[in-house]
Formats: sequence, structure tokens, C-alpha cells
Amino acid sequence: MHPQQKPVIGISIGDLNGIGPEIIIKAFSDHRILELCTPLIFASNKVINFYRKSVPDINFNYQSLKELNRVNHKQINVFNCWEEEVSISPGQLTETGGKYAVKSLIMAAQALKETKVHGLVTAPINKKNTQSDEFNFTGHTPYLKNLFGLNDVVMLMVAQNLRVALVTEHIPISQVSQTITREGILSKLNIIYNSLIKDFGIDKPKIAVLVLNPHSGDDGLIGKEEEEVIKPAIKDAKHNMLVSGPFSADAFFARRHYARFDAVLAMYHDQGLIPFKSLAIGEGVNYTAGLPVVRTSPDHGTAFDIAGKNEADVSSFLTALYECLDIINRRSGWAENHKNPLKKMTSVIMANAVDEKIEENTENEP
Repeated sequence: MHPQQKPVIGISIGDLNGIGPEIIIKAFSDHRILELCTPLIFASNKVINFYRKSVPDINFNYQSLKELNRVNHKQINVFNCWEEEVSISPGQLTETGGKYAVKSLIMAAQALKETKVHGLVTAPINKKNTQSDEFNFTGHTPYLKNLFGLNDVVMLMVAQNLRVALVTEHIPISQVSQTITREGILSKLNIIYNSLIKDFGIDKPKIAVLVLNPHSGDDGLIGKEEEEVIKPAIKDAKHNMLVSGPFSADAFFARRHYARFDAVLAMYHDQGLIPFKSLAIGEGVNYTAGLPVVRTSPDHGTAFDIAGKNEADVSSFLTALYECLDIINRRSGWAENHKNPLKKMTSVIMANAVDEKIEENTENEP
């Protein structure tokens, strides 16, 4: 992407019956966003028009596309992923809502992989109605990990300087302990460390690691994972990065120790997300660290209870959009600053070089 070019940001529509379409329309009704990026919404005209009627008194205009190479950088763009009539039932969990949410996501993610868009912001989907042979994943994060052929990525929740990552994501609590391994923790820490440097511009990041059991297992009395898995992983990580812990989650958040660190690694979903969402106050962002591309999402779900009622708060979606743009810029800046300096020097030297003139010695010629 040329430094002067606005990034094209792909937007997946989310569940057709959730609040995704509404918050997308509300967000891009502020046309000042067009000064920062070119939005490319993966959906259909019919879905957009349906929800535009439920959000009155806004100025939302767009260009309809059937080819990705015809993006208009002066307008909001809607790429039609399907032409057929689709049943829309705001607030209802339906098979159709999930099917077309997946269709939008797959096409948007493929455009991201092919660099036809520079970043992706995903609206919420529901795990129950998206499962199929085509999409056998528990959410966006494992799907993107698989699409890009990666061994590991990190679900990183971001709200300004508060960043909470997870070792395990959407699995039953009964499976958490057996899923946590020394190698798994090290993998997450390495991804977080590199992301903090390249994506967030932090030169020497400090990472805190939480325990799994209450009271750090009380020396093995109520759990041995701290002694056998978590502490050894932290010890290994300390060879390459600034890592501290493990800390008991309750005291760590209650005493605001998180403010001393650039990121926190929690062992399971609710251990990290309950305090994060309590502190983020509706403006958190879900970022997939470890991908070669940038993907963000608001930190809330489909909110079927308020879908189609013009009650959805757009704050988290807008924050996700801005965070996506910021990470794209920081990555670009990091890459520029870490180009091979010898390469630059060599090209300058060669450009200014003058061939040395070698005069032949003819004194002794017969």
C-alpha cells in the first residue's frame, strides 16, 4: 500500500438478524470516516436497504459492486456476496442468518488474504447457527488461523492500554486444564511479545501471566498446573522477554496491577474477559494477534434482544475500526524502520559511484 493511499477496510456483515448491519450503517453514516479509509462491506444491497429503513434520519449512501477491482475511494462500497432474496428476521436465531454471515465472512477473509483489502473488521456472528461442513469453527479466530495455515494465533482484547490475551478460548471449563501446556503458553507469549512490538509500537513490552487455580494452587493443594506447567513456561520465556507471574487473577485486577504491564495472559475465557469487559466499558476490541494481516472486531455479540430496534451502541465497532487502521499504520511504520539499512546504503553508494579510471602502463611496451 502506498503511504498516501487510504486503506481499504473490509467489513463482514455478521449475523443478518443481529445488530451487525445496524452498527455498520450507523458507523459509516459519518462520512468523515471516508477521509481515513475506504469501507468495503461484504453483504448485499437488499440486506443493507432493509436495515437502513430501521435507522432513520441518517445519511447513508453507498456504491454497489459486483467486482472488487471497482472500489470507489470516495464512497462506501457494498460488495454483493449474493443476489437471491434472503429472509431477514431481526432478533431471531435462524439458520439463514448464520449461513449468510458465514458467506460474508468467507468472501471478506479471502479478499484480505489476497490483499484486495488492507484490513478486516468483523461484525458479530453466533456460534450456534454458523456450524456446517463448510464452517466447522467456534468463531472468527480459529477460522482465520486455519485460513492462513498457522499453528497458533492469539485472541487479544484491547482497550487503550489494557490488553488481555487468552491461552484457551471457546472451550468448556472442564477441558481447560488439559488444554493448557507449557509449549502452548510459550507460543502465546511469543505471539503477544512480537505483536506488542510490531502492532502496538512498544519497544520493550512487559507481560503478566495469570494462574489457573485459586490462590495459585496453594502449593499444589488445590491444583498443580502452576508448579508443573505455568511457572516453567514463564521461566523459559524470561530468556527472551520481560514476563512476570503467575498472578492470582482476583487480586491482580482488583489492585490494578494490570496498569504496570503492556499485556496480560489469562488462562481461560471468562478469567480474562469478565474483568476486561468490566474495565473497557463497551469500547473493547477483539484483535487476532499473530496473523500476517489485520483483523479486529467489536467485543460484543449479536445482541438479538435489541436487533432491529435502533438501540445498538456503535462505540465498540468504531473503536474496532480505528484500532484496525492504527495497527495497519504501526505495522507499516515498523516495517519501514526495520528495512535492511545496508540495502539502502548500497543503492545510494552505487547511484553516486564513479568508475575508477585505470590507465594502462605502456612504458615497457616494445
